[in-house]
Amino acid sequence: MQSSKLYVGNLSYSATTEQLTELFAGYGGVKQVNIIESRGFGFVEMSSPAEAQKAREALNGAEFQGRKLKIDEARPPRGGDRPGRDDR
Repeated sequence: MQSSKLYVGNLSYSATTEQLTELFAGYGGVKQVNIIESRGFGFVEMSSPAEAQKAREALNGAEFQGRKLKIDEARPPRGGDRPGRDDR
């Protein structure tokens, strides 16, 4: 794994930043947690790619708040640096 940022899918809509931080902290340092409200997914950034891999292996498919988590390496945003995007 090259990145320390993970995609966390199939989250309960009631999941909180604090709960995800606590869950992932068992696998290393958690730098940042970002839950996308009302979408059922979020992102967790670990302190290192090795810690991210460890968390992914342990938590992918694990049950959290009654749902099986889908954990994967986060991908860059779609669209990238297209000309004219933010230069208005």
